[in-house]
Amino acid sequence: MDFNGVTSFFSTYIRPVLDVLLLAYLIYNTYQILVKTKAVQLIKGILLLAGIYAVAFFLQLSTVTWVLGIVAPGLVIGLAIIFQPELRKIFMHLGQGRLFRNNRQPRASQIEASVTACEILSHMKRGALIVFSRNVGLKEIIDKGIRLDAILSPSLLVTIFAHDNPLHDGAAVIQEGKIAAAACFLPLSDQQDIKKSFGSRHRAALGITEESDAVVIVVSEETGALSLAYDSKLYYGLDGDQLRSRLASLLEGLSDEAVEAQESEEGKHYEA
Repeated sequence: MDFNGVTSFFSTYIRPVLDVLLLAYLIYNTYQILVKTKAVQLIKGILLLAGIYAVAFFLQLSTVTWVLGIVAPGLVIGLAIIFQPELRKIFMHLGQGRLFRNNRQPRASQIEASVTACEILSHMKRGALIVFSRNVGLKEIIDKGIRLDAILSPSLLVTIFAHDNPLHDGAAVIQEGKIAAAACFLPLSDQQDIKKSFGSRHRAALGITEESDAVVIVVSEETGALSLAYDSKLYYGLDGDQLRSRLASLLEGLSDEAVEAQESEEGKHYEA
């Protein structure tokens, strides 16, 4: 087969298949991202405007068409501003694909040390907030806290969150297997449907997961309950084994589908 034949075969058969597959991949991944954020409301608003415009154009409603032609661009821009945090989250998720992930995996001992400390703190009913940094950097959060760069251990975490320790008020951030900083203050969530019984720790855990891909362990000071926050959701009332398995899945780079399957097996404790 000569060069022209190969080119013709590629243009006739291979290129259309690649075109469809790539488009299907983009649509599927976009859908997966949208359903995990509130940006789907933005899409619904845009589709509603497009539908009204199409009906008005088809029925030749000149006044409606003229008004929408003037107002629609401003509404789209306004919706984009209102849903700016959600749009930012979409682009953040795009950067969390396999090609962008590093290969550093947390050792099992690091997860075990963190969960062991949380179990001790839970038994003592001492509040704690432990943030695991993943792909999105938390430099700004770390810089505002007290730098430690200390080896991760259960005893150090328990000491940090002791009542008489000045570092207990805030979060400890774990990055690259070390306790990067303590007494870090996190942004509070702006979600309106959070349970009234949740305090500032749970709201802060949700807040940082709304702005990054961090995973956060929360120990309630009032009840000693263990919670895990990630992807703008809070899973309340987990036991130690559930916490270990969920952390291992999230921090060792398993796919979203694998994590969701694990959640289905364990039973979701979704509270916010």
